[in-house]
Amino acid sequence: MNSKKDILLTVVLASIFLIAVFAMPTDKAVYKVEAKTVAIDSNPFYLESALYFKYPPFDKYRNEHYAPAFEKGMAQHVEEIEVIANSSDAPTFENTIVAMEKSGALLDRVSTVFFSLISAHTNDEMEKVRSDMAPKLSAHRDNILLNEKLYERVLTIYKKRNDLGQDGEGVRLMEKYYTDFVRAGAKLSPKEKERLKAINSEIAVLQTTFSQNVLKEVNALAVVVDSKEELDGLTEAAIEAAANEAISRELEGKYLLTLKNTSGQPPLSSLTNRDLRERIHKTSLSRGSRGGEFDNRKILSKVLKLRAERASLMGYDNHAAYRLEVQTALKPIAVNERLSSLAPKAVVNAKKEAADLQKMIDADGGGFQLASWDWDFYTEKVRADRYNFDASQLKPYFEIDNVLQNGVFFAANQLFGITFKERFDLPVYQEDVRVFEVFNEDGSILALFIYDGYARSSKRGGAWMNAYVGQSKLKGNKPVIANHQNVVKPPKGEPTLLTFEEVITAFHEFGHALHGMFSNVTYPYFAGTSVPRDFVEYPSQVNEMWAIWPEVLKNYAVHYETGEAMPQELLDKVLATQKFNQGFATTEYLAASILDQSLHQLTPDQVPKGDDLMAFEADALKTAGIALDVIPPRYRSTYFSHIIGGYSAGYYSYIWSEVLDADTVEWFKENGGLKRENGDHFRKTLLSRGGSEDAMTIFKEFRGAEPNIQPLLDRRGLN
Repeated sequence: MNSKKDILLTVVLASIFLIAVFAMPTDKAVYKVEAKTVAIDSNPFYLESALYFKYPPFDKYRNEHYAPAFEKGMAQHVEEIEVIANSSDAPTFENTIVAMEKSGALLDRVSTVFFSLISAHTNDEMEKVRSDMAPKLSAHRDNILLNEKLYERVLTIYKKRNDLGQDGEGVRLMEKYYTDFVRAGAKLSPKEKERLKAINSEIAVLQTTFSQNVLKEVNALAVVVDSKEELDGLTEAAIEAAANEAISRELEGKYLLTLKNTSGQPPLSSLTNRDLRERIHKTSLSRGSRGGEFDNRKILSKVLKLRAERASLMGYDNHAAYRLEVQTALKPIAVNERLSSLAPKAVVNAKKEAADLQKMIDADGGGFQLASWDWDFYTEKVRADRYNFDASQLKPYFEIDNVLQNGVFFAANQLFGITFKERFDLPVYQEDVRVFEVFNEDGSILALFIYDGYARSSKRGGAWMNAYVGQSKLKGNKPVIANHQNVVKPPKGEPTLLTFEEVITAFHEFGHALHGMFSNVTYPYFAGTSVPRDFVEYPSQVNEMWAIWPEVLKNYAVHYETGEAMPQELLDKVLATQKFNQGFATTEYLAASILDQSLHQLTPDQVPKGDDLMAFEADALKTAGIALDVIPPRYRSTYFSHIIGGYSAGYYSYIWSEVLDADTVEWFKENGGLKRENGDHFRKTLLSRGGSEDAMTIFKEFRGAEPNIQPLLDRRGLN
């Protein structure tokens, strides 16, 4: 999700990294980085990539290249901005707005690669660079957006925007730049600007530390198991993977269960050992709040307080009000009303599901009350009893390459006519990463697609998309788009079999990829997924529908050993269980969303201190009527990476976007489903527009009507 806006507005991937100025030596200088000497001319970032589509030369990048490239990139960017700001020529669209769009090329290159790899394949030296650069990048952003001369030029152009002969995208670009400057503090007094700079710098450092702690804590808290017997319920492949993970950490003879970023952990659905389930679950929930060097409570409290102070300085009631002003929701009250309207219905459903689980426990002679670490395990038992269906029955039909090529790619081909060819000649940053060339139906080149599917200790949790090269007619760029998942790699020689949730995730992330690949805008600012945060999840959620579309499912859901298609009976069960456990799923999601809003709708003096943070969290959920002991939030605040980064006051976006998604699914069904004309319409009216027009205007052009919430209520059983 990278564009010129990402550099000026601080969003790179799912984290916010603010940009800064730093003095540079001359071009003939030599930099000292981590005790290594790097000659200027050898740094691969200094020249635009000569590879196909400006694809990054991953094989040439070294840790010691990043800091010099950042510093030189910032210095060049400052020089370019100074030329624009101090020009004696009257400000015009071309010499100011377009010039800014073209500026900072080196900084764009290194920022895009560095922050992408920080998430996908980091190391200690890169993390050191990240920490060192955070305050410098923050200052750089402020020095641009708080440049008074530059702001005056932007303001002059903004006032004349409708009289300059530009098309709609050009007019919108002028409006967006003006808004960015104002929201960055351009109208503040000199004293207020200095305080704002200090706040931004401190936040940048704290955000970096928080994110680093999340990854370190996940690695540090992997659960050690002494015997194979304790792992009863896991597949032999999963047990072998746990043994190999233990060996990799010099724990021969033991088993290591690594944690995923969510509160719930996948093994809980299979492990018969209740004590081990409890240990895993409590370990997961303790992340960032158990004391020790990776504790995030004080860090998060400080970030929240600084964000609240910054919002107040800018004239907003709170950070949520500041953030939501430029989203489709517009105001916190709209988000609060949506979440509060859904929460009671979700809780009612969740309590019904909990009662069913307790009946299953009692029928098994369990003799205990349902606890949160029991939910997944007994959910599978109830599912099996009610539908004669065990989710583990699906995995043999979901081999990773079949899912990708005969599922995800097949659906895209049927809907949009695009085709894929794997490339083996382009360098990758890790051996498991794959690259595909993407073609339009007429044979013309559309994009390059990078798929990075496997989990590793150098990779953050979750799944995401990013653009290494964003589409832009102004720069002549074709998109280079990447998808990332965290599938546990099986032992050597074993097939990679996905869970149904991982299959859905693959389709979801490819929905983001399509948004990036189909982008057809002029200016980098608007490329691909550069849309409001509460709109960006919409196309990706729509793409999930094809995972269970019968024509698509039959094409990829084949047994990895026999090649036989998934039996129709099993397929019918998959479809029949789509509303199963939705009370739990909706409740855990809404709890996290409400927690996010509660934390970000505080004034500075209301922000809880670090030691009080978990008590505040519990009270916020209780006040919202969504505090269920058996269903913790999908993320607790101390490992809630979304809200430390680009989704602060924005985690509601998934359910907000799902209104549009569910309504769009109905549109596809009403119009014949997986048909080329439907795909062409979706691509032309919505996916290709990026952020070049108002998001809801684009939606209504596609749908031909205002969004309808009823399909969402039907889908989640919230009628």
